[in-house]
Parts: sequence; C-alpha cells; structure tokens
Amino acid sequence: MGFIKEFRDFAIKGNFIDLAIGVVLGAAFGTVVSSIVDDIIMPLLNPLMPSGGWQAMMLGPMAIGKFLSAVIKFIIVAFALFIVVKGINRMKKKEIEAPTPGPSSTDVLLTEIRDSLRNRPV
Repeated sequence: MGFIKEFRDFAIKGNFIDLAIGVVLGAAFGTVVSSIVDDIIMPLLNPLMPSGGWQAMMLGPMAIGKFLSAVIKFIIVAFALFIVVKGINRMKKKEIEAPTPGPSSTDVLLTEIRDSLRNRPV
C-alpha cells in the first residue's frame, strides 16, 4: 500500500493539480489561437498572397504558408504568456513591497517594561 499512498499524496499536491489545470487551459488556449489565426488573420492576408491563398504557398517542397501560420500562432501565444507572466511578476512585486507592520502593542508594552526595569536603580 505504500506505493499507492505515495502516488495519492503526489497527485493531490497543489503543484500537480495546478500543472494539470495549466495543461488543459493551455490546450484550450491553443485551439482558440489556432482558430483566430486560421479563420480571421490569415483570410485577411489572403489578398496579399499569391493565387490560392496562404495554405497553397509553397517554396519547392516546403509549405511556406503553413509555416507562416505556425509562426503567427507562436507569436500570439508567446505574447499572451508574456502578458500573463508580467502580470504575475507585478503582483509578486506588490506582495514583496508591502510594508511590514510595526511592532504590536504587546511588543511595545514589553519593550517599555524591559527598558524601565533596566533603568531602575538596584
């Protein structure tokens, strides 16, 4: 039972679940980006392409049109991830810069008592 318990402990850790959620959201985001590029951006570029549109662009045996589509998808995903990471870093920076609270009233009182005891003549 030790192996099963170890696996269960691993599977319910926050990092594992966060990673699984990230993979699912990443796949869904990739589908949305593919649709945006294939159905919106590339058709807008078709008038600038040679006859047959972007999908038919070839340079010898190489499918340049498909490569161009993949590059645009990569740029969009990379930009979106950059924005997300920048936002997360900004939030972390605010957490770090949050002022530390001063001493509590109990600490102040104890400090005053200590100081008065030190200054008391023996």
